[in-house]
Amino acid sequence: MTKVRLLKRAVLIAIGAMLAAVGLELFLVPNNIIDGGIVGISIILSHLTGMKLGILIFFLNLPFFYIGYKQIGKTFALSTFFAVGLLSVGTALLHSIDEVTDDPLLATVFGGIILGMGVGFVIRYGGSLDGTEILAILFNKRLPFSVGQIVMFFNIFILGSAGFVFGWDRAMYSLIAYFIAFKMIDIVIEGFDETKSVWIISDRAKEIGEALLYRLGRGVTYLSGEGAYTGDEKKVIFCVVTRLEEAKLKMIVEELDPQAFLAVGNIHDVNGGRFKKRDIH
Repeated sequence: MTKVRLLKRAVLIAIGAMLAAVGLELFLVPNNIIDGGIVGISIILSHLTGMKLGILIFFLNLPFFYIGYKQIGKTFALSTFFAVGLLSVGTALLHSIDEVTDDPLLATVFGGIILGMGVGFVIRYGGSLDGTEILAILFNKRLPFSVGQIVMFFNIFILGSAGFVFGWDRAMYSLIAYFIAFKMIDIVIEGFDETKSVWIISDRAKEIGEALLYRLGRGVTYLSGEGAYTGDEKKVIFCVVTRLEEAKLKMIVEELDPQAFLAVGNIHDVNGGRFKKRDIH
């Protein structure tokens, strides 16, 4: 990694960590609304013991730096250490500042949005602000559950615990904040401009490919395939389009070969190649 890319990555992770600190200290924590994961546990323990939130976040995440190093790699562990360290410092610096609002609904919505943006930036550029997913990856090898299911179980337990500590209305607000943050993480990582990968298997692959090229303005790639049942050779078309172009692509395929097999999936990132749209005349 070049120094410029490394600096860019560090700056964006730092922005993400500070956004997360703002979401916590200026919106959620003063209104007794928690997040899931290690951050949520830290908020509950801080309330019960009086210890500084930043100290708890940092020390409770320490074991996960090592697990992340073993399970995912050195770069991830260092990025996570950097992000969690900045989050801890950020919460300490912002702790003495008054909350932006004492309306729990406003705090839930805007706190969730800002926290989700921050976490999304950190994840997108190679780090993490919470050890729950790292722990879930470890447990996934020993339990018959997916990583997502294990994370969901942890967070239901943590958010449910908030009901006993802060009251059940705050637990429900916490659940809303968690959901909003979760969706914002997806938006930051995937972007607003959803990109679709398209796989088409057809006996008229050449005609469909040319139509997509000239009528939709998108390049296509032909792949060679073989039907497992019949053993027949098949041409497979691979193409990448935007969400707005999906309907027109389906119309073109339906028009040229109603029997064609068509599969469409979401893509998080597209780099390189010739994805840029050509002019349509």
